Amino acid sequence: MKNLRDLLEDLEYQCIQGTLDKEITAVIYDSRKAEKDGLFVCVKGAVSDGHSYAAEVAQKGVSVLVVQDPVQVPEEITVIQVEDTRYALACISAAWFGHPAEKLKTIGITGTKGKTTTTYLIKSILENAGHKTGLIGTIETIIGEEKIPSANTTPESYLIQEYFAKMAEAGCDSVVMEVSSQGLMLHRTSGFTFDIGIFTNIEPDHIGPNEHKDFDDYLHCKSMLFRQCKVGIFNGDDPHLERILEGHTCQAETFGFSEKADLRAENTRLVTGKGTLGIAYDVKGLMDFPVEIDLPGKFSVYNSLTAIAVCRHFGVTVENIQRALKNAHVKGRIEMVKVSDDFTLMIDYAHNAMSLESLLTTLKEYKPNRLVCLFGCGGNRSKIRRYEMGEVSGNLADLTIITSDNPRNEDPQAIIDDIKIGIGRTTGKYVEIIDRKEAIAYAIHHGQPGDIIVLAGKGHEDYQEIKGKKYPMDERVLIQEILEEDSRK
Repeated sequence: MKNLRDLLEDLEYQCIQGTLDKEITAVIYDSRKAEKDGLFVCVKGAVSDGHSYAAEVAQKGVSVLVVQDPVQVPEEITVIQVEDTRYALACISAAWFGHPAEKLKTIGITGTKGKTTTTYLIKSILENAGHKTGLIGTIETIIGEEKIPSANTTPESYLIQEYFAKMAEAGCDSVVMEVSSQGLMLHRTSGFTFDIGIFTNIEPDHIGPNEHKDFDDYLHCKSMLFRQCKVGIFNGDDPHLERILEGHTCQAETFGFSEKADLRAENTRLVTGKGTLGIAYDVKGLMDFPVEIDLPGKFSVYNSLTAIAVCRHFGVTVENIQRALKNAHVKGRIEMVKVSDDFTLMIDYAHNAMSLESLLTTLKEYKPNRLVCLFGCGGNRSKIRRYEMGEVSGNLADLTIITSDNPRNEDPQAIIDDIKIGIGRTTGKYVEIIDRKEAIAYAIHHGQPGDIIVLAGKGHEDYQEIKGKKYPMDERVLIQEILEEDSRK
C-alpha cells in the first residue's frame, strides 16, 4: 500500500472531492481490474474513455479517481483533477513502483528505422562488457532470462515502470528501449528522465487518422525525447536534424558519415563470406578503431555506430565493442540462416514498400548472381501497400516469389492477385505459391551459386493469422523442417 499524497508528489493537481489521507492498494487504468481501495486513472483511449467507467469502478470499491473531465461519483470517493490523465498515470506509476528508473541507466531510442536492431546491438555490447541490461521493444521485453512478447513498441507507462522495477530487482544496471512517436505523444515514457536519448533518422511514416495528423506532428513527437534525457545522441546526416534539435535540453553529440560528426564511419567496405554478408569500416572522431559486422549495408553502419556512441558513455573497451558487434544477431532483422555455402538466405521484417526498397537496394550492392525476394502482404490492410511492394520487388529483384503472409479474414489468392498488379507494372519475373512453407522450399531448392534470397515480411513473428486465429509458424522452424525432409529423401 502507498499513501495517496506520495503518489501525487510529482503532479500538479486539484483535489475537487474527498480527502488526500488515503492508503492505496493498487494503481489501475483498466476498469475490469478495479478493486477495493484502488486508485483508478481515467485514461482517454482511441477506442474507449476511462471517464465513462467512473461509476462502475466506484461500485467496485475504488477509493480515488484521477480525472481530466468532470465525473459524477459518491462523495466519499476522492476525485483528483489533472490536466492530462495519461501524464498523470506515468508519474503515479513511477511513484507506485518506487521510481525504479533511478536505479538503472536508461537508454531510449527513437526514429523511423533502426530502433529494434540498435537496441539489441547496445544490449549485446553492454552485456559483453559485464553489464546486465534489460530491453523493451517491438519484439519483446527481456528481463534477465524472462522474455515477454510485446503488444506495442512502447508499452503503457504503468507497464514500463513495472518492467523497470522487475529489472532492478533482477540485478539489471541498465535498460535500453525503443521509444515510438506514439509512446512519446501518449506520455508512456513520462515520469522519469532518460540518461541517454538517441535519434536514428526520420521519414514520413505512421501518418493517419489513428496516429499522426501530418509529418510535422510526427517529427514534433519524436523530438520530445530530447527534452526528457540528459545526453542526446543524434544522426548528424539526417536532413531533419535541426528540427529534431529544436528546444532540446540535453547535451548533444552526433554520429554519421559526415566529417562534422563527433563519431563517424570512414573507409566503408562490403564483406562477403560463405552464406554470409557483412560490412567493415573505421570508427573515427571520439573513438578510433576498425569494426566488422555480419550485417549488410549502410544502415547497418548507422545502427552499429549508434551502439558504439552509446556504449562509449559506459566506458566499454574497444575489444569488447569489436567482439560484441561481430557476434550480434537480431531475430528477424537481416537475420542470416545458413542453408548452403553457395548462396545466402536471410529473414527480414521488411513489410512495406519503403523498408523493402531499402533492403533490396542494399543487397544489390553485393552484386548477387540473382536477388530473390519472397514475400506476401497482410489481409484486411491497405491494397496500396500490396501494389507498392509488388512494384518494388518487380523492379529490384531478379525473381519474386509471391506467397501468403497473415491473410487474416481475406482470401490469400486475392491478396496475391493484388501484389501481381504491382509487379505487372514492371518487367520482373515472378512465381506464386500460396503456402509459405512450399514457397520457402521452392526458394531453397532453386537457389543458385551467388544468389541472395530474402524471406521478407514475417521477420521475428512466429505465427500466421488466419480467420481471427493465430497458428504457430516460425520461418526458422520451416527452414529446418525443409532441410530435414530433404535429408531423408
